[in-house]
This record gives sequence, structure tokens and C-alpha cells, in this order.
Amino acid sequence: MVAPVFDTPDPARVKLGWQLFYDPILSGNRNISCGTCHHPRFGTADGVSLSLGEGAMGLGPDRHVGSENVPEQRIPRNAPALFNLGASEFTVMFHDGRLEADPDHPDGMRTPLGSEMLSGFDSVLSAQAMFPVLSGDEMAGHYSENEVAQAVRLGFLSSEGGAWDRIAARVTDIPEYRAQFEAVAPGEPITFPLIANVIADFIEVEWRADDSPFDRFLREGTPLDPAAERGRQLFYGAAGCSDCHSGWFQTDHDFHAIAMPQVGPGKAARFENHARDVGRMRVTGRAEDAYAFRTPSLRNVYETAPYGHSGAYATLEAVIRHHLDPVAGLEGYDRGQLVLLGLEGAQDWKASDDRDETARIGAANGLAAVSLDEAQIADVLSFLEALTDESWKVGRLGVPDSVPSGLPVDR
Repeated sequence: MVAPVFDTPDPARVKLGWQLFYDPILSGNRNISCGTCHHPRFGTADGVSLSLGEGAMGLGPDRHVGSENVPEQRIPRNAPALFNLGASEFTVMFHDGRLEADPDHPDGMRTPLGSEMLSGFDSVLSAQAMFPVLSGDEMAGHYSENEVAQAVRLGFLSSEGGAWDRIAARVTDIPEYRAQFEAVAPGEPITFPLIANVIADFIEVEWRADDSPFDRFLREGTPLDPAAERGRQLFYGAAGCSDCHSGWFQTDHDFHAIAMPQVGPGKAARFENHARDVGRMRVTGRAEDAYAFRTPSLRNVYETAPYGHSGAYATLEAVIRHHLDPVAGLEGYDRGQLVLLGLEGAQDWKASDDRDETARIGAANGLAAVSLDEAQIADVLSFLEALTDESWKVGRLGVPDSVPSGLPVDR
């Protein structure tokens, strides 16, 4: 295995990114931050199957809908964890890989914006920050609620005076942010790419997780405990887990269809009335990519429930059992384990109730069934626990008590 490579960002940039990550100033209605759905209390996610973004209040499983400004729908996919995304090998972002490094595209990355993509992003990690702030359901807000949401709905994104310019102008208006940006980027205007770059620097440092028992096993040969060692041998042997969960961080960075149950609104445009999520196929247009999703890294996986692109499985054991026979897992899915926040009118089971759609998901499965007994499942779980780096829980910077905008911080 090739050891991971991380940069060493300037601490001043990291501190600046830290404040912006938790500052609601980046959201249209100034009421939600990156940290709302990617919070250390919930393993850098939010502890629910599908998030409620703009229009909800609170944090994690306690988040709820208020009496006004009700969310239009759930976020279509489970909030992914942020561990080790600063390592150089992470060149693909989001469950469907719609943002990825590609030398044939401008600035070396392919994005849904194509030729409208702004220049100046240091990496795919920084570029991914541009999408949540443009989503009405996530951070931008709904039509006409604020100047950012209005720009998004009119299609003014990267153009002069567009959504990103309006967010950057808000940050520029805050003297403390102006002073900090001048210190790390003297003479440069505060642009959205610059904001995203320092947020990426923070993510790289804060959630680097490469000192687990497994890391020490790889680097120094420190033995795992017996159950974890048995699980390691199964993981890299008879269980076949490493066919996809390969490499130092247990991901091949590729896309696979494994008959994961589909719940929630699906990935659809506003004018579409289906609740499907065809995954990678929506990006590539290739039929062979139908229902395929990116292989997640398994670092700190014990901390990041629920699991799957739709958050269908509440426990790690449940998702392992699904992998043993994906089609059987799909057909026998227990809906009671879904962790959903209350949202009146949500059609959470529209896709699952469609027998034809369920059949298509099952037919696309590319994962062969595997037989493991109860003791072997327990051993694999022990190995997955050995992928936990406890140091991240102590934190490097933690959650700030306050941010320069003066807006409340989700703690």
C-alpha cells in the first residue's frame, strides 16, 4: 500500500477556513453553515439518513422544521464524512463523482458547470465547497428569500454579480475577515475560490485521521488485537471487501452498484416527478453506470452512521449484512431503521414502493453474494473499529465559540 500524502497548510489559512466553515454568513439566509451538516459531534456528518438543510433549525437528530420557511424537501443524499479528504489521492467528490480531477478540463477538474466554472480553486476539495452554497435546499435558500437564492434561481452563478460574488461581498464587508485575508493573501480580492481554498485547508488539517491501530499496523507492524486481525484477514481475503475498499483508506475511488435501497426525493430536477437516484449514470450518461455510487473510505466508519448514499442503514452491522447478499438486502429492507427528521408531505418511499424501480436497482447489482457466519461478521466489525483514529475526537481546533460575522454557531 502507498502511504497517504498530505500538504501542510499555513496555520493562518487553516484558522481562517475554520471560522468560515462554521459561519452561517455563507448561506443565503445566514442561518446554516457547512458545519451544520458536517459536525464533529456526528463524525463530520449529521447523524441522520437524509439531512434537512435550509428552513430547519437545530443540529443532528435534534434538527427540526419550524413554523415558517418550511424546507421544500430533504437533501437527496446522505451527508458524507470529511475524513482525510485533503490526502492527494482523493480526486473525486460527491456520491456520484460529479466533481473530479480531469486534466482534459479547465483548471484540471470536471464539474457540472463546465465552461462556467470559475478559476482559482486549489483542488477538488476546495471546488466542492461551491455546490452546497448554490443549492436552495442546502444553503442558498428558496426563490426570492435572499439575494443569493435569487441569483441562483436566475442562473447567475459564476458571472459578475452572481451568487458567488454576492457571498464573497458579504465576507468582504466584515472587517475581521478582511484583515485575516489580507494577512494570508496580501493584495488579493476576497473571491469565492479564495474562501473555498482556506476552507479546504481547514478540512485537510482538522479531519486528518491516519493514526488508527490499522495505521500503526501498516507503519510499524504493531499487531492488531486478535479479533481485529481475524477481521483483517477476512476483509482482505475470503469476505472480498478489499475488492472495492482497497488502498490505505479502504477505497478504490471508483463507482459500484450494490443494490442499496433508495429512499427520499431522489436526484431529480425540479421539473421531474420521480424519486429515482441513478447515481453515476446521471453524470456519465452510460447505462452501465446505473445505480453505481462512489466507494466510501472506511476511516472512522464507526463514527459516521447512517450508511449508504441514501443513509438506508442505521448500523454498521446492518450494512455489512446487506453486502453479504445485496439483492436480498434490498428486497427484505427494514424501513424501521431509517433515521429521518419530521417533514410533512415528504414522499420518502416513492421509489421503494415502485416495484419496477426496485427491480432495476436489484438488476444493476454487481456485488456477488458472500457467506460469513456470525463470528466472522463480528471479526470484520472488530477490524472496522480498528480503523478509528481516536485523536480526531479531541480535535485540533474544535468548534469556535464565535465567528467574525457575529452569527450563532451550531455547537
